[in-house]
Amino acid sequence: MKASGKGAMVADSQSGLQYLGKTLNYIALIAVSILLLIPFLWMIATSLKPNGEVMSVPLQWFGSKIVWNNYAQAMTFLPFGIFIANSLIVGIFGTLLTLLTSSLSAYAFARLRFKIRDKLFLAYLATLMVPQQVVIIPMFLLMNYFGWVNTYQSLIIPWAFTAFGTFLLRQFFMAVPFEFDEAARLEGATHFGIYWRIILPMSKAGLATLAVFTFQTYWNNFLWPLIIVNKQNLMTLPLGLGRFQGQFGTQWNLLMAAATISVIPALLLYIFAQRYIVAGIQFSGLGGR
Repeated sequence: MKASGKGAMVADSQSGLQYLGKTLNYIALIAVSILLLIPFLWMIATSLKPNGEVMSVPLQWFGSKIVWNNYAQAMTFLPFGIFIANSLIVGIFGTLLTLLTSSLSAYAFARLRFKIRDKLFLAYLATLMVPQQVVIIPMFLLMNYFGWVNTYQSLIIPWAFTAFGTFLLRQFFMAVPFEFDEAARLEGATHFGIYWRIILPMSKAGLATLAVFTFQTYWNNFLWPLIIVNKQNLMTLPLGLGRFQGQFGTQWNLLMAAATISVIPALLLYIFAQRYIVAGIQFSGLGGR
């Protein structure tokens, strides 16, 4: 009886420690989440302040009144609608092209068998270690040679071939049992048929994860559009925000209103694809496991 009593006490003690550990983890996660949210909340609060109260001393979260008109003024100062439309065009078509190229290359590395496959894949992954700034000048010279400066092609195509996307989708494709391929071949399916009808439908989580990451990359990209585009009718949203500040001084309330508007599309995409993103990160191993 005494032994069983001690065992129960030990079990209760372990359960209590586990509960305490989970509680501390939740508290830490909540604290970090609040810290990460503070800049976004400050951006929204600043976008609703009168211009004269943005830099008031001491700083205050809220102004004397809420100025919803800041958003209307931010949209009319510059052709903001054109910037948003350009970002949507570049983001949507760039994402679709990236999904196509990454899924095709991932299928080759995951399902096809040839001698130098693994070595070639390692060489492809090695490109992830090359910073974007290193290839900016060669890429610009190449775009200029093609006559693509100040075109949508130059904004979309150079970054649609990504080793990260190939690696991510390869993880999903390798998890699909090869028995599906064999059964499909018995039915006369080609490699493209297996890729299109079997592999892609079974890898929706990976495709959604890559789509969100890719769209955010295109949507937030500033350096490359700054170099390759100098016409206002082709500028994307990050360039528009930079031009906004340079042309109209430091009207932080209007700039924050424009920045708040620019966050909405990427935020909505993440909300709708959140379930797939969590599954994709857990499956691919990007979560640090």
